[in-house]
Amino acid sequence: MATNPIHELTDEELQQRLIDKQDALFNFRMQMATGSVDNVRAPRNVRRDIARIKTVMRQRETAADLAAAKGSK
Repeated sequence: MATNPIHELTDEELQQRLIDKQDALFNFRMQMATGSVDNVRAPRNVRRDIARIKTVMRQRETAADLAAAKGSK
């Protein structure tokens, strides 16, 4: 997942994508335990997507905090 489409998502969509990716990572771990893994690189990609989503969410949170701080002066 490229970063540009992530930046265009709303906060709710980001939250839902994060939940979906975390579920996918959990499911992959269960597949690893049962030995039925097709793509061993999948968790790496999912972890990176999770990191991208969390980064965008944190950037928005920081920007909102800065805007609130400037507005209160």
